[in-house]
Amino acid sequence: MKKRKLTPFGLRVKNRLADLNMSQKDLAEKLGTSGAYLSMILYGVRSGNMYIEDIKQILDIDY
Repeated sequence: MKKRKLTPFGLRVKNRLADLNMSQKDLAEKLGTSGAYLSMILYGVRSGNMYIEDIKQILDIDY
């Protein structure tokens, strides 16, 4: 089975979550989505277009 890799955006989000001592689950709750769906966005399985701007705003990143 092929191991998935984070997209560049996903990697940036993960690093920022670590900086803020925030979990992926915390971010998903703030977005109003599931942790599984957020994971799919970070790994490029789903585009997550409706969440990208909110993710950038919550984490204060400008990817």
